[in-house]
Amino acid sequence: MSDSYPGPRLGDFAGKVAIVTGSESGIGRETARVLCENGAAVVLNGRNAERLEQTRQTLAAAGHAVASCVADVTDYAACERLVQTALDHFGQVDILITNASISMRAYFADMQPEVFRQVLDSNVYGSVYPLKAALPHLVRSRGSVTFISSISALNGMPSGSAYCAGKAAVANLAHTLRLELADTGIHFGVVHIGFTQNDPEKRVLDAHGQPVPIAHRPPRWQKSQAEVAAIIVRHVRKRRQRTVISALGRLIVLVHNYLPRLGDWVVLSTIRRMRHFYE
Repeated sequence: MSDSYPGPRLGDFAGKVAIVTGSESGIGRETARVLCENGAAVVLNGRNAERLEQTRQTLAAAGHAVASCVADVTDYAACERLVQTALDHFGQVDILITNASISMRAYFADMQPEVFRQVLDSNVYGSVYPLKAALPHLVRSRGSVTFISSISALNGMPSGSAYCAGKAAVANLAHTLRLELADTGIHFGVVHIGFTQNDPEKRVLDAHGQPVPIAHRPPRWQKSQAEVAAIIVRHVRKRRQRTVISALGRLIVLVHNYLPRLGDWVVLSTIRRMRHFYE
């Protein structure tokens, strides 16, 4: 559904149309909000129809140009519907932000293979399929693609094997596509998010695929969803190749690149002393 498109708007993204996957809640919802506030028309996406419609109504009531599409981004046909929603309502696609994904809390030895596949699919195909569906339109608009990754892709995180692998994969995918499609003028970027405040109902998968609360994170380490969304939108506006959010993320980059053994020692030490941090 969509309210009528109100026409040209003011802002850095005036005249642009964005698709944000996983935008019914959390970081995706706030990213959609910031894009709208900066003039973009936004297509919202999620799997929970009720929550998605509530988000659409909230943004529409604020005067923003929004449409929505219930779609599982690991289903290519659903991604084609998602892109078609943008074309039907707004006539173009300029920006794609692949934010939808599933996370986990489970050690590799305990995980059921199907759970590993589910988490990996959500993070890899959840970026590949929307991009494949939108690519011809992004070529036409010389648009922007941003994959939402994580600081856990920069260095392994115990109890997050499938999630870390998937987030690392999309970072490498962005680099590859930047080289393959250099002549198209499309911007390919990656944002590595750090610890972020979550909606109370946020859940991740355990070793058997059951939804459980996320692992404990000290509040002082967390950025708000609004802060993260503002950084993501600034990344898109500046067409950056990579943005690493938080001082912790930047420290991980330095340690991983220059002192990898020290990084592993720190992680192994925290497993022994702070198992609740991972579990």
